[in-house]
Amino acid sequence: MLPTASPARNPSAAAQFANGFRLAARGLGMWARRPKLMLLGAIPALITLILFVVGWVFLLANIGDLSTWATGWAGDWSEGWKTTMEVIAGLAIVGVGALLTFLTYTAVTMIVGDPFYESISGEVEKLCGGVNGEVEIKFWAGIGRSVVEAVRLLMRTLVVALFLFVAGFIPFVGQTVIPVIGALVAGWFFTVSIVAVPFTRRGVDYTGRRKRLAQNRPLAVGFGTAYVLLFLIPGGAVLATPAAVAGGTLLAREIFGEPAVTMATNSGQPGRPPAQMPGHPHSHQGYAQPGQSQRPPYSSNR
Repeated sequence: MLPTASPARNPSAAAQFANGFRLAARGLGMWARRPKLMLLGAIPALITLILFVVGWVFLLANIGDLSTWATGWAGDWSEGWKTTMEVIAGLAIVGVGALLTFLTYTAVTMIVGDPFYESISGEVEKLCGGVNGEVEIKFWAGIGRSVVEAVRLLMRTLVVALFLFVAGFIPFVGQTVIPVIGALVAGWFFTVSIVAVPFTRRGVDYTGRRKRLAQNRPLAVGFGTAYVLLFLIPGGAVLATPAAVAGGTLLAREIFGEPAVTMATNSGQPGRPPAQMPGHPHSHQGYAQPGQSQRPPYSSNR
């Protein structure tokens, strides 16, 4: 009697989180595959970055007045405690500003560079084998979708930012734990925004996208957090944004159970798709190949 294979287990949350970082790194690899296309995608990111730099110069120039205004309730306290509260308020304002900047920067950049990012995402889809039943995304419809989703995302972000701002006043916790939570939250919202194009291409709207990502939350948070860290590097946002679009397309394919491995030859042209396993609609990394053990794909309840 042949031994029966043990049932496949879903990857742990830690494994999914790490896989999110791996997909983010593969998105950066598109700079080597399609440098000219990625450079075009960096132009809208650079324009948006300049606008946000001006905003940050204004914020930092007035941080003292803003901190004093935010701690007006401590006006009767002793000078030492009042100064301490103003410093904490200043740090909280900067932290919330960083969160809002990261999220609104992504949303604004996606609006400005929508045609470029459609092309980058489409190129990744082509390299991975294409999309069955692809829904055509018209230019103005895509712009309108980006604006509406940016507003919806901003409203959710403001609620979270308010909570983080208040929590920032908690001694020690506000300066250690809260920034980590903020980075993870920013990673989640970033992923929700950056995968809009490949999900829309599959006929999935904003609400459906959030649900599908929620089924794979550690994967989505890991992917977004990787780019949050890259954005902290000066100039990183310009280079990372087009890479995030490429990586987000790979993430979408992973979630939908589609091949997420580029099938390009050394010449850079699309190659022949790998042979499919009998009984499997797709054979790629995450599905069993001859002589390999099977790893189940992520949740993909279509």
